[in-house]
Amino acid sequence: MDALHIEPGTCKDREIIRHDPHKLLEGCLIAGVAMRARAAYIYIRGEYVNERLNLIKARKEAYEAGLLGKNACRSGYDLDVHIHFGAGAYICGEETALLEITNVETVAVSPTILRRGPEWFASFGRKNNAGTKLFCVSGHVNKPCTVEEEMSISLKEFIERHCGGVRGSSVPLLPKHNCDDVLMDYDVLKAVRSGLGTAAVIVMDKATDVVDATATLIT
Repeated sequence: MDALHIEPGTCKDREIIRHDPHKLLEGCLIAGVAMRARAAYIYIRGEYVNERLNLIKARKEAYEAGLLGKNACRSGYDLDVHIHFGAGAYICGEETALLEITNVETVAVSPTILRRGPEWFASFGRKNNAGTKLFCVSGHVNKPCTVEEEMSISLKEFIERHCGGVRGSSVPLLPKHNCDDVLMDYDVLKAVRSGLGTAAVIVMDKATDVVDATATLIT
């Protein structure tokens, strides 16, 4: 599981590990059973010291409760969870470049989907863009936040509802005239030549030098 967070403005996985690490560990167990795996690896950013310690503590509690390790949950199934600390690099060698890595948010939401049912999850958002998403908003807004919201909500409504209005990136910038009507989902953002990416939103007001801001993101 990728908990590295190298995309500008992204902090969603950090919030999960900080506030509900057991949800991630439960998701690892579910994914492990589905894949018939015997081990799960969580790759966490080295600078996330408190989050790392929180995750280690949660893993210890899960092992002590018999939820992980040999005969996990008294199921006859064995799964060990390993936590690896990053050092600022996304790809750490040729062998890791060959791995398909899923992210913390995807794994952590699976217990809730199984508990409530896929129909419940699919009831949010639009066709091909169903479910909920953790959106991270920073920049020139009154209340920067990370919040779970349904897919396909309009960007304008999202900022007004959760960020108190206005006081990028791995995807192209959006001008204001797009932001008034654009929906926060994969298809609509692709149509306006941007993208949802990791659902991190950096808001810039008119005082921002876009060239300088972009240069900061890519250096």
